[in-house]
Order: sequence, then C-alpha cells, then structure tokens
Amino acid sequence: MYEHKHHLVAGFTSTYHIARLVYFEETSDVNAAIAREKHIKGWVRTKKIALIESINPNWRDLSEEWEEDDYGR
Repeated sequence: MYEHKHHLVAGFTSTYHIARLVYFEETSDVNAAIAREKHIKGWVRTKKIALIESINPNWRDLSEEWEEDDYGR
C-alpha cells in the first residue's frame, strides 16, 4: 500500500495517480484472489460502483485507518 500511495511502483496506480483504497477483500488463497479480481474486472462500471458503495458509500480511503508501521516501514 505504501508503494502505491507514493507512486513507487510503475503501473496503473502511478500512471493514473491513484492513491485511495476504497474497496478490498481478504483471502488467504492467492488463486481465489486472482479469480475474484478477474471476475470483478469483467463487470460493467455501474456494478463495480455499487459494490464499492455497498460497503463504503462515502468513498473514504480505507487505508487511512492503517498505521504507517503496517506498511512495513
């Protein structure tokens, strides 16, 4: 998360200056995580927005609750 917020990794988040985490899911199974990500990416934008707003209607940055130490720094 630290690397994304500070644009230290080349890719989507640094290219488009994305620094706010508005939705996430947890799993211990990397294959399930990849499958879920692909599944959600196939949705239309309105469905993705509805998913975010179902748990985060104000689109607040969910990572703000995490301590700096949680980033591994």
